[in-house]
Amino acid sequence: STSVLFNGGNMLSSQIIQTNIDELKAITKVDLCVYDLGGILLAKTTDMSDVNSALLDGFIESPADSQVIGNHHLLKVWDEGELLYVIIAKGTSEDAYMVGKIAVCQLQNLSIAYKEKFDRNNFFQNLLLDNMLLVDIYNRAKKLHVEVTCPRVVYLIETKSEKDGMISELLKGMFTSQGGDYITAIDESNIILIKNVEADSSYKALEETASTIVAMMNTEAMLNVKVSFGTVVQEIKDVSKSYKEAKMALDVGKIFYAEKDVVAYSTLGIGRLIYQLPVNLCKIFIDEIFGDNDLSDLDEETLTTIQKFFENNLNVSETSRLLFVHRNTLAYRIEKLQKSTGLDLRCFEDALTFKIALMVVNYMKYLESMDY
Repeated sequence: STSVLFNGGNMLSSQIIQTNIDELKAITKVDLCVYDLGGILLAKTTDMSDVNSALLDGFIESPADSQVIGNHHLLKVWDEGELLYVIIAKGTSEDAYMVGKIAVCQLQNLSIAYKEKFDRNNFFQNLLLDNMLLVDIYNRAKKLHVEVTCPRVVYLIETKSEKDGMISELLKGMFTSQGGDYITAIDESNIILIKNVEADSSYKALEETASTIVAMMNTEAMLNVKVSFGTVVQEIKDVSKSYKEAKMALDVGKIFYAEKDVVAYSTLGIGRLIYQLPVNLCKIFIDEIFGDNDLSDLDEETLTTIQKFFENNLNVSETSRLLFVHRNTLAYRIEKLQKSTGLDLRCFEDALTFKIALMVVNYMKYLESMDY
């Protein structure tokens, strides 16, 4: 497996270092190796078997940036005053020294790039969790070259899968930081996409992006994911607001719109209101409307009938046609429900009450399952 080094936020894999010195060796014919400050060999080209960590003794502590020891040039790799690595180039010639200097420049540039990537990830994680003061948000955004005033929306991709790494890579292939998009995570269940969008982006355009993510995950990773998204915000400081909205949309979607793969905060409707109600008020509401009748006892046929009736705007003829039943059969079912609950679904006000009651019951079931 590839080892990963953390040096003050710096993150370079030994594989990346190996690739770089192999490329230099192929061009210059000069052998190289790289050690960390603990004397651990991170990477080497083929003809460096005579090198060991004893060469570093005294050099790391010395003020010199380079030194010739035996048949080798030793050079230090720094980043903002912090010593990261020691490069050893085989040979005492000026050419060997210059190749060593080129390797130093490459590792310094790579370290800066990886550190910035690491810092950006850390910045967005703290931004989403509201862990930063307003002044720090703007100062760090400027330092990390993150645009402050820019329309953005947060997408939440629920994975619940061991393929999180694959999903992240697929998303990075679709959305890049060059385009102003950033991908991060703050827990093991969800991946977060902070997407740069047009100022006048419509709901339809935002939904299409979410649907594309769902389709891509299904095709490339063979995974069924749920995607939610918040509203578009104009300032970097408000990204956490869009994230909270996306998070609520994901939770509300599980309760009230379980059949949907894409859920938007702006379309939650009554579900969002119910989600914010205290459970004791929900119980009082159900008791007042239905008394001793238990809505959870409704059979599948009755629930399907109710659902289709609502979907067809309380139209008896259209509902009976879609259910393949006679008008009178549907009317009988509705009247039977009216006798048990006191609500006539053909009446808009009663239908609305019943619809809300069903949603409240689903919400209470969800809360009970969470407690369990």
